[in-house]
Amino acid sequence: PEAAAMIYRNAFKGGVLIEPDDSLDWGANYAHMLGYTDPDFLELMRLYLTIHTDHEGGNASAHATHLVGSTLSDPYLSFCGGMTALAGPLHGLANQEVLRWLVKFKSDLGSKPVTHESITEACWATLKSGNVIPGFGHAVLRKTDPRYMCQREFALKHMPKDEMFQLVSTLYEVVPGVLQETGKVKNPWPNVDAHSGVLLQYYGFKEAEYYTVLFGVSRALGVLASLVIDRVLGLPLERPKSMTTQWIRKEFE
Repeated sequence: PEAAAMIYRNAFKGGVLIEPDDSLDWGANYAHMLGYTDPDFLELMRLYLTIHTDHEGGNASAHATHLVGSTLSDPYLSFCGGMTALAGPLHGLANQEVLRWLVKFKSDLGSKPVTHESITEACWATLKSGNVIPGFGHAVLRKTDPRYMCQREFALKHMPKDEMFQLVSTLYEVVPGVLQETGKVKNPWPNVDAHSGVLLQYYGFKEAEYYTVLFGVSRALGVLASLVIDRVLGLPLERPKSMTTQWIRKEFE
């Protein structure tokens, strides 16, 4: 957290650093070093850092950390491998993409009120134009992402009247039905990235390009704990099986 806070303060706050406060917990201390003091934001940071640690080992950053770690490489180097995966836009930029889409979606609505009818119409227009609705669907989950629900509960408690949250909330109620109606989507439910950007923006954390760093700070807890288990169990060097062209011909001809 201290290194990540230093990056934030150098990039966005003129290089004025804030000393850590050892009396605070891990999440609150990170928020403090970023420059935030609102108790609700500190609570949000605790939530964010908890739900982004890791959810299963198959995602790119968790698997990359495990793969490098299986060579008995140093944990810091193994974690660097995971972070290079997180730097990829298909993995680590998802919540920024959702946030950009939400801002444009709201702008396109113009003066129309946010209702089930107006949102349904706009969602169908999005899909018919050949675009997707980001923040919905997941490679593994086949229900609403519990990490999304944690954030929704936080928003209902702390920011129920915020316009962007009301948009996100209405999308939560409308989009699954629209996607199911297409008959093409196995999992139409919202994932973790459908919500997080709006929460951070509400508390004045506007620097969306930094959000992947937040993700990385959180993920360190999950993937390095998993790496410890890998070492305890003595898991072997990971090596995917190779296939010859002869095998491919035999299988598919």
